[in-house]
Amino acid sequence: MDNFIAQLGHMFPQLAVNITAGLIVFARVLGFIRLAPVFNRKEVNTITKLSLALLLTGIFVATLHLGPPPKDNSLLVSILLNFVTGAMIGYMAQLILLAIDAGADMINMQMGLSSAMVLDPTTQSQTSILGKCVSLLGILIFIEVGGLYWLVNAFVRSFQIFPVYATSIPLMKLVNMDYLIQLSSNVLYMGLQIASPVLLATLGQDIILGVISKTAPQVNVFQLSFLFKPVFGAAILVWILPMLANIISDYFRSYSNIF
Repeated sequence: MDNFIAQLGHMFPQLAVNITAGLIVFARVLGFIRLAPVFNRKEVNTITKLSLALLLTGIFVATLHLGPPPKDNSLLVSILLNFVTGAMIGYMAQLILLAIDAGADMINMQMGLSSAMVLDPTTQSQTSILGKCVSLLGILIFIEVGGLYWLVNAFVRSFQIFPVYATSIPLMKLVNMDYLIQLSSNVLYMGLQIASPVLLATLGQDIILGVISKTAPQVNVFQLSFLFKPVFGAAILVWILPMLANIISDYFRSYSNIF
């Protein structure tokens, strides 16, 4: 590949520079789309993702005005480093949605719906129906609060911090590491904050059913718990839905501090 571009550079110098820069930028865009939320959805087919990657590559190559690569630069190493850089930015954005999934799994287990599992084509794993609904709600709120703008803005900023021909990734400059550590460590805490109303309500129901089982042993409390928990949990979830949306919105707005 390096020899081909070098020979092409003798015949068409500017074309060879654009092709080299385009390949490297395309690798970064491809890594970003592969892991970034909304863009990585399996509902979006591969042709659409590749078309978007090519469109973004053309825009970045035309606007960044990239020069020729250094003489000692390796094309394969540059492609690999840029792919990793784009994937890192996309993964850090995906990390914030894991808290929403954690809270949804807690609610689903407490409501007794853990047996109702479906295949999630995005993660290629089994997920709960309630977890899928809450996950889609989180993605809609992420789009509504401007998460895509922050995401693309962080990706564009990465070209200033880590140029396409650089040989080392300045991780401390690329992201706010202290805030990233705090964000990743608070995934369980945020999940508990989302699921706490349903957890407390179902815990109160269990206490009431336990009292009933002691006062009236002939009542089949075990069977009643399977009957009441999903209905009671769904009613609490519908009641707290506006508050839940506000909590998720505030959580997403704090995401802008990571870059």
